[in-house]
Amino acid sequence: MYDLNPLPAQIDRSLLELLVRAEPATIGHFLHTGFMDPDIKALFSDKRVAGTAVTVRYPGPDGAMAHYAIGQIRPGDILVIDRCGDHRHASLGGALAYAARAAGAAGIVVDGMVTDIAELRRYGMPVWARGLSTITVKTLGLGGDFCAPVSCGGVAVSPGDAILADENGVLVLPVSRIEFAAKKAIGLQEAEKHTLARVDAGERYPDILGTTDVINKHLLPK
Repeated sequence: MYDLNPLPAQIDRSLLELLVRAEPATIGHFLHTGFMDPDIKALFSDKRVAGTAVTVRYPGPDGAMAHYAIGQIRPGDILVIDRCGDHRHASLGGALAYAARAAGAAGIVVDGMVTDIAELRRYGMPVWARGLSTITVKTLGLGGDFCAPVSCGGVAVSPGDAILADENGVLVLPVSRIEFAAKKAIGLQEAEKHTLARVDAGERYPDILGTTDVINKHLLPK
């Protein structure tokens, strides 16, 4: 059976433009949740995307739901695919990535395998996945879910959540936390520039950060 639900409201473009200025790894300095398993890796370097999560879930060999999702996806959406634990079948390849690009998708995140790596790179559709496989899904009618809550990379993802992804990893944020997380991360990124300038001027990194003082306060007595 297939369970089809309505598309979520898209996140305001101004919020996504703010979010994409933040690095997921910078947000990792102050948040502890929402980060997908690091085994879900970018297949491209130097790509960072932010968009609205459109979620799908489908079992091992059946890929019909991926085709349906690409027919529904809107410009700026990020397709998030829950593969129900399957790490054998490639859930998408070059043709589907090409269609996703034509639809304006910002990216695809798969908790599983993909294929046609050369085509994915040639078409320029940013993809995050656990790896590559030569055995692909088929259209079998086994069922799946569209725009339902899913699990991807060990993180709960609801339709309409924000996805921020780059070559360091993938972060899921509820819309209500975008502004806080993005502004704090951007502030830290700007502050780091001043830190690096102080390093260039001859100061020692642990002295700048205060680490030296912390260690000195906790030294074992001699």
